[in-house]
Amino acid sequence: MSEHFLPNKKLMRASFNSAAEQYDAAAILQQEVCDRMAERLAYIKLEPEIVLDAGSGTGFGREKLQAQYAKANVVELDIAHAMLIASRKKTSKWKRLFKEPPAICADIEQLPIADNSLGMIWSNLAIQWVNDLDRAFAEFHRVLQPNGLLMFSTLGPDTLKELRHAFSGVDNSDHVNRFIDMHDIGDGLVRNGFATPVMDMEFITMTYHDVKAVMNDLKSIGAHNVMHGRPAGLMGKQRWQRVLETYETYRKDGLLPATYEVVYGHAWKPEPKASKTLADGRQVIEFRPRTK
Repeated sequence: MSEHFLPNKKLMRASFNSAAEQYDAAAILQQEVCDRMAERLAYIKLEPEIVLDAGSGTGFGREKLQAQYAKANVVELDIAHAMLIASRKKTSKWKRLFKEPPAICADIEQLPIADNSLGMIWSNLAIQWVNDLDRAFAEFHRVLQPNGLLMFSTLGPDTLKELRHAFSGVDNSDHVNRFIDMHDIGDGLVRNGFATPVMDMEFITMTYHDVKAVMNDLKSIGAHNVMHGRPAGLMGKQRWQRVLETYETYRKDGLLPATYEVVYGHAWKPEPKASKTLADGRQVIEFRPRTK
């Protein structure tokens, strides 16, 4: 993806820090997707000792993970320090007296975590904010133990298609974040050493009374436009009116839709292949008889 469409990490961090206090009230989609991801854990046999919640936000996922894996140490990681503080505030004082929930403020493309140290990585609607998906997957693979699980959700390219269409043609700038196709994500998992990836997607539609409510919701969760190619100034009244008029063509039953293409995936880190190199450096080549 062109740098023009990549998230500006400095702006992104500032955006999520600013959104932390009101995040839970607006993050209906994030919580719904988190619930749906948690339901999938019931079908996966796994008993991890350490689970990383990568892009943990205000800790909604941590609660689900701790309920599923009561004996596991769930570690929160987020690029925005204010999100981690908000999560900490939700942890009862009684619990903090006995066990302070671990938290790391860091970028998932540069994990300050030891190799082969995690039994599971969980990431709910976070990897759409990375600049280099291969780098993020490579980091996930590095820190997972063999037979460790990566489970994630992210957003696909049809996300906010109504808003993107409404802004198209008003100027030469990009007003809506761009997202990666599900098949490219699956290819990235394989390319970075993951085995048996499973990918699927669904559309979830939120409804609003007006376009301003859509934009306010995106701002409240820190998900408004943070791309490098975002417009530098304010939009004029005439152009904004064109946006409103175009979006109004989607109104149905008195409400405006905002569509999200939610992509789910999970994959395993396989056991390392046994070396076929002898101590003196010679390679062992196996010959097998041809079967008829």
